Amino acid sequence: MSHEELRVCVIGAGPAGLAAARNLKARGIPYDQLEKHSGVGGIWDITNPGTPMYESAHLISSRHTSGYYGFPMPDHFPDYPGHELVLDYTRQFTDAHDLAGAIQFDAPVRFVRQQGDAWEVTTEAGTAQVYSHVICASGHTWKPNWPEFGGRFDGEIMHAVDFRDPEIFKGKRVLVVGAGNSACDIACEAARSADAAFISMRRGYHFVPKHILGQPTDVFAAKSRHLPRPMRRWMFGQLLKHLVGDLTPYGLQAPDHRILESHPIINSQLIHYLQHGDIQAHQNIERFDGDEVVFVDGKREAMDLVVYATGYRYEIPYADPELFAWKGSKPSLDYAVFNPKHDTLFAAGFTEMNAGGYYIFDEMTSLIADAIDLQRKDPAGWLRAKRLIRQSIDFSGGIKFVQSERHDDYLDMDSYLAGCQRLSTALGWLPAKERLEALTMSSHQPWSTAA
Repeated sequence: MSHEELRVCVIGAGPAGLAAARNLKARGIPYDQLEKHSGVGGIWDITNPGTPMYESAHLISSRHTSGYYGFPMPDHFPDYPGHELVLDYTRQFTDAHDLAGAIQFDAPVRFVRQQGDAWEVTTEAGTAQVYSHVICASGHTWKPNWPEFGGRFDGEIMHAVDFRDPEIFKGKRVLVVGAGNSACDIACEAARSADAAFISMRRGYHFVPKHILGQPTDVFAAKSRHLPRPMRRWMFGQLLKHLVGDLTPYGLQAPDHRILESHPIINSQLIHYLQHGDIQAHQNIERFDGDEVVFVDGKREAMDLVVYATGYRYEIPYADPELFAWKGSKPSLDYAVFNPKHDTLFAAGFTEMNAGGYYIFDEMTSLIADAIDLQRKDPAGWLRAKRLIRQSIDFSGGIKFVQSERHDDYLDMDSYLAGCQRLSTALGWLPAKERLEALTMSSHQPWSTAA
């Protein structure tokens, strides 16, 4: 078969993989989709082995800003839906766009390897097929990142990836290590269930409440997008000073960076428990000493259980790392999707940004689908397009993100959306939002109404 006759392979049927499927289907590009689990949803399916999901997990972006283009989350959802509702929404999206028929479930991929100018994809069952293009959409929150501290700890250590239910905290003194949204959630669970709860953070952070003046914070913030970015940041920082105030009296360190220069911590409960003494905050761990944890300021606490909520390492386990360019621990991708080493091997959902995921996945995979379409129909046109794609673009929005592994190639949502639109316009591609809302809004609007 010629390169143009071969199908595309989408690996993963989580939010990014489903966005890729809709975009390919909308352009009439033949594809297969391989999913290791028995259903769609990726990490949002708590029964999916290896998912970091836990029973109390909710979106940290509101439902108003989190849905796919043309398929908003329904009005009867709460502002911040829990994982069960998010999974239900994902399944409804799959059904509404008739995507399940192209998905092969219980089909984990063993490896992807180059075969001439095509790709051989082999599953764990030993089934192999050759594809013209491969889209890696298997996610990056599967391989836990384990920090290393000196000394010996006589208690139990676990990673947040294995946390599901706070029952495991009963009768124990629990330390949660980390300052991300999951760390804060798990610390709050420990406050309710453990004999004593503690949280250890290596730096101070800005805490953002989930609501401002009765509105979800991202909805409130969106109303100021017409203002210059420096003014918006200043106004938001001043507002947080009044709403949240100085948290150092509760044991938290003062932030060592300006507002928005790190991944946002959207949490109101942690402050509540700190104020009531149900959680005690500590600085970073220096070492372990038997049943005690020694912190960098010299303080000590006896612990029974330490939970590392310290994030995940980026990995595409079925692809030789040499197939991608890497910047530190992350794949280096143009426009967060295009692989500078191979035009026909893409990755979607392997980046972090200050926004909800679903419509960002629409943006990413719309670019991929347009690129595949152009490569098949006009190879010379693709060479011209690639010159634009390969140009170095700064998607930071002028924000100096903190120096940490997590923030390598971190994207500012407004800058990324504007960049995608500029690229689409320059190449004559229809912007993702315009294409997908026109495709689906009229026929699927009933899903967004109250139940």
